[in-house]
Amino acid sequence: MASVATIPSHSKSHSGARTRVEHRQLFDSMERVRGELERVRAKPDADNVHDLRVAIRRCRSVAKVFEEIDPDKSWPGMRNATRKLFRALGALRDGHVMEDWVKRLTPAEDPVRAHMSNLFEADEPELRDELLRIAQKFDDKKWKRLQRRLRRRVRFVPVGGLAAECLAWERFEEIKQLHAHALRSDKAKPWHSLRIGLKKLRYTVETLLPEHHAAWHENLKRLQDLLGDIHDLDVLAEKVKAETDAAGPARAQWKENIHREREERMQTYRRLTLGKTSIWNTWRHTLPHGERLEAASLARLRATARAAQSRPREVVRISVRIFDLLRRAKAAPLFADPNMRRNLRAAALLHAVANDDKHPRKAAWKFLSNMDIPPRWTREDWDQVAWVVRFHRGAEPTVEDSEFGKLSPAMQDQIRTLAGLVRLGRVLYKSGVESARGFKLENVGDVLTLLIPNLVDNLESAAKFAVGKHLLETALGKPLVLRAAEKILTVVEESEPSETQLYAVANASD
Repeated sequence: MASVATIPSHSKSHSGARTRVEHRQLFDSMERVRGELERVRAKPDADNVHDLRVAIRRCRSVAKVFEEIDPDKSWPGMRNATRKLFRALGALRDGHVMEDWVKRLTPAEDPVRAHMSNLFEADEPELRDELLRIAQKFDDKKWKRLQRRLRRRVRFVPVGGLAAECLAWERFEEIKQLHAHALRSDKAKPWHSLRIGLKKLRYTVETLLPEHHAAWHENLKRLQDLLGDIHDLDVLAEKVKAETDAAGPARAQWKENIHREREERMQTYRRLTLGKTSIWNTWRHTLPHGERLEAASLARLRATARAAQSRPREVVRISVRIFDLLRRAKAAPLFADPNMRRNLRAAALLHAVANDDKHPRKAAWKFLSNMDIPPRWTREDWDQVAWVVRFHRGAEPTVEDSEFGKLSPAMQDQIRTLAGLVRLGRVLYKSGVESARGFKLENVGDVLTLLIPNLVDNLESAAKFAVGKHLLETALGKPLVLRAAEKILTVVEESEPSETQLYAVANASD
């Protein structure tokens, strides 16, 4: 079993050169799909079918992981391109596997075995012809275009980096729930879901955390083989039940044999995953926790921001700086809530996330709403981030909006305030304010005055500022005046931490 000590707590594998080398695994898998496809087209035997299916599954699993980070449409495009081929391969592969199990479970003279073997042999030509038909129609040129496109997209998640650790942590948390659910039932469905979840974890670790994969590989494969056998036996049990007579000693013997083999593998799985020596415990201790998990969560969000091809860093700094000034001025109770500051930072980071040119803000809201909640976040806080991104520009939120109107009044006020801050930060940045250094807020009477060094003050800028600050003014309930500061004041600027700094923070906690 893998030891915790086998995986270092800190690695320099996040460098650009290492990223390019390790991400070759994805490109090699995509290239392998093309090679295996040619072999299947020439000879669709069991080995070639299996090899192509494994290559496609690896690509599809990696694409599913990157979809959670990158809103680019090429990732679901990769999965869509292989969907029909993958299903056809699965149907033929299931027949091959079932035939192997039939031969293993009973002697040749068994009548049920003879019936099932004849059934699989009769179905195979039709399944093979359907596979060849779909394989011939597979768009090789589109696949090459996807290869070129995705070669540029993978760089947003450095191999061995904190964002990669966060993705693996999320897969592991999902596995824990699936594992607990499966152990409470003998039914096929929860065990099949656990098998799929384990595959997601395996391919995530294999692609993004090679050092973890080297330590986990043996046990990952062992668990996957056990769960794969349980699934195969469940499928076979259903086929035997559907395709043979309801009575007879041979049928009863088959049921007993399948149950015995399945129970043996389930007991082995339980022995490996329960107790103090559980494989899960070993793996859990090598994934991020504490402050490192916080850093990994932030790195994951920053990866999504980079994937959006935006330049949000100054928008983040400006928005957060204004938040801090309003907090000191006690402009509203929400500014005293540390979660609001965190939510604002995340929304400012992700404000440019979109994968739809016609409705970018709605697309961004939908993308973020469907994302897994980052570690240590609540569903309510993450929903708030998605809403702030939804209204960071364009039409302001109103209760007439069917979905926004369903939110509580307190939530609506918080969203208006945070969205107003991002709007103002974005307008200031686009108007030439490239730093949050030197900002100062005066709170005199019923007016807030924001002093900004080097602010361009003309009619065109005034019009932009009026639009950019309106939502925040409405949320605060008082006017906000923007004015150029007479001189640059020395104020310590809180900057966004770099990936290297995040590693340092994480390692200091280990």
